[in-house]
Amino acid sequence: MIWNQEMECMDRNSLRELQLERLKETIRRVYERVPFYRQRFDERGLRPEDLKSLEDIRKFPFTTKQELRQNYPFGMFAVPKKELVRLHASSGTTGKPVVGAYTRGDLERWSEQVARVAAMAGVTDEDTAQIAFTYGLFTGGFGLHYGLEKLGCTLVPASGGNTQRQIMLMQDFETTVLVCTPSYSLHMAEEARAMGIDPTKLPLQVGLFGSEPWSEGLRREIENAWGIKAFDNYGLTELGGPGVAGECEYTHGLHILEDHFLVEVIHPETGEPVEDGEEGELVFTTLTKEGFPIIRYRTKDISCLDQTPCPCGRTTVRMRRVTGRSDDMLIIRGVNVFPSQIESVLMEFDGVAPHYLLVVERQGFLDNLEVRVELAEGSFTDVYRELESLTAAIRDRLKTVLSVNAKVRLVEPRSLERTPGKAKRILDLRPKD
Repeated sequence: MIWNQEMECMDRNSLRELQLERLKETIRRVYERVPFYRQRFDERGLRPEDLKSLEDIRKFPFTTKQELRQNYPFGMFAVPKKELVRLHASSGTTGKPVVGAYTRGDLERWSEQVARVAAMAGVTDEDTAQIAFTYGLFTGGFGLHYGLEKLGCTLVPASGGNTQRQIMLMQDFETTVLVCTPSYSLHMAEEARAMGIDPTKLPLQVGLFGSEPWSEGLRREIENAWGIKAFDNYGLTELGGPGVAGECEYTHGLHILEDHFLVEVIHPETGEPVEDGEEGELVFTTLTKEGFPIIRYRTKDISCLDQTPCPCGRTTVRMRRVTGRSDDMLIIRGVNVFPSQIESVLMEFDGVAPHYLLVVERQGFLDNLEVRVELAEGSFTDVYRELESLTAAIRDRLKTVLSVNAKVRLVEPRSLERTPGKAKRILDLRPKD
């Protein structure tokens, strides 16, 4: 189902005209109302009228997460505080949190954006959606809640955790749509089986998953575990939360809501634009945000864009699912390693669960990578030869894909930490210089 035919199927020339009109207004507003941007633009000798085309956005400076934290809490807002009706924030685990601000108009647009993303996945007003995201400052819970409500769904605001109760609610309320992180959905399926419940026999049909990178292999694991169709969706606190992009029924990339966001792909090191279709770092500019507009935000997320027409009829550009983050990238003996690469390898092997932990240590002057891999339930064996054979096969495959040697350690089923939030994939024990 296409929720907003006019915007989602607009011809590209008309869409670019709309983007330019909204971009000019956004640049003007931040220059007049956000001292941070006025100073940055003045330093480059830029004024709003210097933006005459979409390509002119490249003249303007990037915005980084560090700059957002330096302006914590209210320094990036473009309206007086009395005009705000909601504040959200990131976790702030590596410093001050990033604060998102919403006017009443922002909340209305946010709900419409999320409704569009959910409709892309085939969700309708006939569905019952269970939200297993934590409610609170995190944007995912409330963002999906109001978007699905606008779509007309019956909502089960279960929040995160208490997994056995989640399963009970899914049974009793006949949940057809599950909203959570992909890693938590697998934990829920695991817990259901431990309760003697076959997840594939539940009414569940669709999964809307986000908040962490996940591979095609993990998608297949989830779909097989639940007997559902799993869809990726993308959003950031800095951009307002979920509702930036989502997958349609063809799952050939995530359609970006280009009437609300201008997207670029740059080389992570040089900051220069990459060629069409080439992988790089996603950069977004908001086009309709009132409370917290942002210009050329460097997401650190690695992806690429697909301009080819989609069979669903939508004309918006698609982004490939995020393969990792440039700041999550590990450099092991000069080689760039992303967790998503390792996940893809692990999904190739039978008897391995989709739960793993990357442990990095330094011995002398050299970094060593250990991949702790959970065995799937029912596959555990105490036959040493079988375990050694599986360990060697995974180790050899990782060497082929990563071009780096990694130690592989098999661990017992359900021995790695589970969480209703983002899965912890990296344990970096190297001394901080």
